[in-house]
Amino acid sequence: MGNRSCRSQFAAFSAFLLILPAFVSSPHAGGAQISFASLRSKSASIVSEYEAGPQPPCETDPTATYSRLDEPANVKAWSASEIGTDWRPPACTGWTATGFTSLVSIAARFHHSSASEGLLRHIAAISQLAGVRYWSTTHQRWQTLIKDARALTGAQNGQPRGDFTPDEMKQGAVLYFEQIDNLSGKAVYRLHISQASSNRIVFDIENLTTMHYFLIPILHPGDMQSIYFIDRESENVWRYYAIVRTGKNANRMIAANEKSSINRAVAFYRHTVGIPTDQEPPAAR
Repeated sequence: MGNRSCRSQFAAFSAFLLILPAFVSSPHAGGAQISFASLRSKSASIVSEYEAGPQPPCETDPTATYSRLDEPANVKAWSASEIGTDWRPPACTGWTATGFTSLVSIAARFHHSSASEGLLRHIAAISQLAGVRYWSTTHQRWQTLIKDARALTGAQNGQPRGDFTPDEMKQGAVLYFEQIDNLSGKAVYRLHISQASSNRIVFDIENLTTMHYFLIPILHPGDMQSIYFIDRESENVWRYYAIVRTGKNANRMIAANEKSSINRAVAFYRHTVGIPTDQEPPAAR
């Protein structure tokens, strides 16, 4: 819901509250009685819809709207007109900076027959990111998004190493890897695993080095952030929720194409859950 539409609805509803106090509180109103509590609840829901923004499953009970099983993910690119220029991320993300240049959320359900260890092993296989494809809205064709990727021994002067092992993918672990993007080139990333249990995996990724486009700095350290919540729903069904954000100080040339931001985020979702990354149709053309 847009900023103007939401405020118009709220203003109209506020006026409705003002002209009906006697009616709704009167004991003689009979079957037409309306409680102030229910009216306040409705007005609060209108405001919260405007203010909320992405709603990750911070707690065990999800608030996000997930897609139906094995159907395309619910994907949304958020705008400042919807949630404000100083959007504050939910506390469970661990992100302290407010606002954004681009912001995409993804919510989906998917089949996965192995235990959480299988998902963790796949996430740990950094080298398998090489070759991930996405739909380029500029060129109107499938292109390679990640040209190469490798695990590193550390953040500073880290050396290439083999993929992370399942034993390393533990709660609280902080790991590092290098990735070569088709547009922004080579960068070092931090991978933090905040939860890793049989029913829930939560991890976040952040760039540690400056990213460039034709030698122009477009993303400074910490400007590219993403967080992923993977929860078991039943024995072979899992839920996936992700938020991908570029900070408000990022070069705005990267936010000019909203559809590109969507397709890049969906490429990583598909890779994570085992869908061919260039499967038709793309999320956005």
